[in-house]
Amino acid sequence: MDSILDKRHRPLRDLRISVTDRCNFRCTYCMPAEIFGPDYPFLNKEELLSFEEIEQLATLFAKDLGVVKIRITGGEPLLRKDLPILIEKLSNIPGIEDIAMTTNGTLLPVYADKLKKAGLQRVTISLDSLNPDRFKQMNGRNISIQKVFDGIEAAKKAGLAIKINMVVQKGVNDQDVLPMAAYFKKAGHVLRFIEFMDVGNTNKWNLEHVMTKKEIIGLIDSTFPIKPEPPQYPGEVANRFFYQDGSGEIGIISSVSDAFCGTCNRARLSARGELFTCLFASSGFDLKRVIRSTKDNEEIKNILKELWSNRDDQYSAEREQKKDQKKVEMSYIGG
Repeated sequence: MDSILDKRHRPLRDLRISVTDRCNFRCTYCMPAEIFGPDYPFLNKEELLSFEEIEQLATLFAKDLGVVKIRITGGEPLLRKDLPILIEKLSNIPGIEDIAMTTNGTLLPVYADKLKKAGLQRVTISLDSLNPDRFKQMNGRNISIQKVFDGIEAAKKAGLAIKINMVVQKGVNDQDVLPMAAYFKKAGHVLRFIEFMDVGNTNKWNLEHVMTKKEIIGLIDSTFPIKPEPPQYPGEVANRFFYQDGSGEIGIISSVSDAFCGTCNRARLSARGELFTCLFASSGFDLKRVIRSTKDNEEIKNILKELWSNRDDQYSAEREQKKDQKKVEMSYIGG
């Protein structure tokens, strides 16, 4: 099918679906505990898109808008009951070539095999430090790092491809960059460093706490020489680097210091059923209301096409001008 292009001539290829706004962690850069406390009004079951509604929308995105990749996010997606059932539904949609999931990994020992059998191909596991005390402090729930290691091992045994994501914050965990690189270089998993981003309004983001792509490259290259690699496909989020000794690769996601808005081909469906065309958007379009008020897929398809063709977002390229705008929370929209 012909690509649907937005106003900046970017096609839609990647749909990220948040299945819950809940998480068992309280990471400071995503769901700080002082905001997301015991009385926080999380969504109830009726407010969430059902698996059938997600399947319906994903089918239209694949058939009529060119989506070939789906990533399941949260919150922590494995808190959504019966998630393997959704994965199986999505894996049977014609045109979908790749299904991945972002998770903190702690529940993978329970679900990894079921997810793999249902059709999940890849997991990206968040891990921000190898220091046990620092990890407990950063996750906000005093959760042991061993639970993440157990999740990584479960994913490996299940045959899922694995990447590790580390959000780097100066003055918090920047001292862990080299230990993380050394550990996962030996372990054989791709490690991706993510610049601390100003997603949402509650994570106390400050540019002074951003360790830039240039700084990360310089630090790693001084100990483990690396060389840049070209992207594997248009719109790839991470800049890739291979270790010169042939022992693997790392990636760097640099939406602050080196914006990649020009090739962004991703849309995000929130747990509540709103479509966001930018990670830093202030608001989304209520698709749940649409699909619960009409059975006409043609009408829904035309709405989706109009939403994407009118997209003009490039927040990271315009951060200075838009830095004060209110933004949707990371926990609500996924990464």
